[in-house]
Amino acid sequence: MFDRRRFLELLAALGVSQALPARAADRKVRFDSYPFTLGVASGYPTPDGFVLWTRLAPKPLEPGGGLAPGPVPMLWEVAEDERFAKVVASRAEFPTHHWAHSVHAEVEGLKPDRWYWYRFRAGDAVSPVGRTRTAPAAGAAAARLRFAFASCQHYEHGYFTAYKHMLADDLDLVVFLGDYIYESSLRRNQVRMHERSDEPVTLDEYRARYAQYKADKDLQAAHHAFPWIVTWDDHEVDNDYANDRQEDGAPPEEFLLRRAAAYQAYYEHMPLPASMRPSGPAMQIYTALGWGTLASFYLLDGRQYRSPHACPRKAGGGNEVDPRECIDLRDPSRTMLGAAQEAWLDRRFAASRASWNIVAQPVLMAQRKSKSGDRQSIWTDSWDGYPAARKRLLESVVARKLANPVVISGDVHMHFVADLKLDFDDDRSPVVASEFAGTSITSSPGSWQRNMPVILTQNPHIKYGNGEHRGYVRASIAGGRFNAELVGLETVRKPESRAQVLARFAVEDGKAGPQKV
Repeated sequence: MFDRRRFLELLAALGVSQALPARAADRKVRFDSYPFTLGVASGYPTPDGFVLWTRLAPKPLEPGGGLAPGPVPMLWEVAEDERFAKVVASRAEFPTHHWAHSVHAEVEGLKPDRWYWYRFRAGDAVSPVGRTRTAPAAGAAAARLRFAFASCQHYEHGYFTAYKHMLADDLDLVVFLGDYIYESSLRRNQVRMHERSDEPVTLDEYRARYAQYKADKDLQAAHHAFPWIVTWDDHEVDNDYANDRQEDGAPPEEFLLRRAAAYQAYYEHMPLPASMRPSGPAMQIYTALGWGTLASFYLLDGRQYRSPHACPRKAGGGNEVDPRECIDLRDPSRTMLGAAQEAWLDRRFAASRASWNIVAQPVLMAQRKSKSGDRQSIWTDSWDGYPAARKRLLESVVARKLANPVVISGDVHMHFVADLKLDFDDDRSPVVASEFAGTSITSSPGSWQRNMPVILTQNPHIKYGNGEHRGYVRASIAGGRFNAELVGLETVRKPESRAQVLARFAVEDGKAGPQKV
């Protein structure tokens, strides 16, 4: 026979959340050191709630985070004020060893379109206070939406200074578009170093890599200040992976074991709803999020379901190819998103009544073709490597008469602003959507920056390109216009650095294509 407390602990250990009275979390727990070393976070706001996250880890770089196996009682609280004079929601949780003592609390029953404050308690330890908000009601005509989007934060390439500047922005939301961690290490010119130079493969190794990134105070501060929504790219697992194909050609069954470890660690360290909890190497993270009638976000997964890279030079991974010589590129069955995700996105487009529709995904969608003499080349890890899939997505935008489609992207470590067309090689092909690709938080630019004048000349649909600065994009929707400010830092090689707006672009209601302002 089990008593009630033991029964509920076992349910929690199995991943079944049960509502408990607050006093259930008062059982005394002692920690050798402060357990909230990785801070707190929130995400996925709805009109009546959001997801709250933390992970108990007194010794975050050690296996198990420095905690013994077994569930640990914890309480979270949500208040209408920063002093917690008016607590409006609270609940006990029992985070378990299996999920690295992480919590993904889904708060419901709150008022729409307002800010709240939250915190966690475990034993006599109290977490930092986080601030988050609910979305406007589904039918509400929200006056504005202000958000930042970012990607690509290699710890060794520099400091996460961009987040200090983000804190000064009056944001409703942060959208992260992939490469939250990097599995690879630099061999020279590090600004700061990974604790382990070897690539993570096991669950404990991925947990330690996430813990090192999550311990960064600037990153923590941005999580404490705003709700986040996220998708991943390749470096959360392995560079340029495609579905079950690893860059170095490891057997798929071997790579899927690594992918399962990486996906679990990702879930354990992000403010994701329980519906996204992984099962082995499978984890559905694509989803939609509404902001009243003003906007809808569609967060896409461009890694888990994609076809293998076209015409690889080695076992796998992206490479430069001449599209005229690569027969694979002409295969209409090749996909970036997978059939199920493509069909889901088409249905969401068809059902959308939002004034603005924002497709948030990791890699550059606009064609970037270069020419040298008689030779052409495209990069196969981007949407250029999946032209039929790109055309299907943009044809869906047209067929569903999607209002004001805007694509936001990461990956390329530089700012790009582009028109999106059904046929990039036809000057008469109409513009059907706009794209803004943000530069990296820290990750260094590649050879594209050296070739920027040629890229812009040979790709007239790309209206702006700049890879000289690290930073992010500050975006807003208000007054019938989508505004984008491309923010760049002077340097990421020191913790303090000034930032400036490098360029401003806008998309007018009902007129596809960004214009410089």
